[in-house]
Amino acid sequence: MTDETRIEPDALTEFAAAVLRSHDVPEADSRLVADSLVQSDLWGHQSHGVLRLPWYVARLRTGAMTAVTAPEVVADAGALQILDGRDGIGQVLTETARKSAIERARRYGIGMVGVRNSNHFGTAMYYTRRAALDGCASILTTNASPAMAPWGGREKRLGTNPWSIGAPAPTPGGAVVVDIANTAVARGKIYLARNRGESIPDTWAMNADGRITTDASEAIDGVILPMAGHKGYAITFMMDILSGALTGSNTGTAVTGPYVSDRPSGAGHMFIAIDVASAGKTEQYLEAVQGLIDEVHSTPLAEGSDRIYYPGEVEDNAAASNLADGGVVLAEQTLADIRALATETGTSLPF
Repeated sequence: MTDETRIEPDALTEFAAAVLRSHDVPEADSRLVADSLVQSDLWGHQSHGVLRLPWYVARLRTGAMTAVTAPEVVADAGALQILDGRDGIGQVLTETARKSAIERARRYGIGMVGVRNSNHFGTAMYYTRRAALDGCASILTTNASPAMAPWGGREKRLGTNPWSIGAPAPTPGGAVVVDIANTAVARGKIYLARNRGESIPDTWAMNADGRITTDASEAIDGVILPMAGHKGYAITFMMDILSGALTGSNTGTAVTGPYVSDRPSGAGHMFIAIDVASAGKTEQYLEAVQGLIDEVHSTPLAEGSDRIYYPGEVEDNAAASNLADGGVVLAEQTLADIRALATETGTSLPF
């Protein structure tokens, strides 16, 4: 297999799931995590794809992340529930929260489920898209390990703290969805640039000395800049409140990322689901969404633009294109890491 070979998604999913099963992760949970990673690759977000599998495995090996996820209910106020993830797998805990939030939304019109003591959960839109297919608009927030300096500072204090909003739509993917890190770029994209041996734009990060850098390795050791200046800093601060303080989880510098193998993460999430049918007639809602999409698509183009996309359309198109072409092409370093992982775990590569 050459580094330009496309890997069929089912084969890549099976491999990732097998690696996780070899570390005592239950079958259904292994499939969920593997699917979330491969789907991210299909959407064109390789920063959150199988690149992260070796990091997850390293945390499973040290026990910082537990193989069997067994959350405990610590608060239940009807529409609001709080779960203690007990250092379980982030994807499994977030999917548990999503299902519970949707169940509560169908009962009360809105459901909110917070998770404390969790781990990295992959791509946020993986879950908000699923909620859209279940007839719910949703908001998912999480905190993360320090990557950003407070506005005006030069040392890490806050995470990228990404969030996603998704809603049902009459689109090929069944959803309109946005997934945003509050930094100029998701940290995983810097790791991906390093894996590809590429430089990064000078708007992404500062090095450890507080100077702008285009070197991905320096950026990893340094500070990622906020999106939109002080606005990105303020949003990431508030996402830490929703995800960490409100759920009883860690905040700020107390959160550990997936890049550290031997310390519990303490990440927190908040999943909010709104039942569209409870808010009004679903048909009218979908007509309104379609009208908004049509208005956006019909906007005269600015110079240098060739088309306009609704939120989530780029990912829908990327997934369709990758599937039509036979799968995904992974970065050379990601492939090397996967091959090493296969050797370490005795898991055969089905591609």
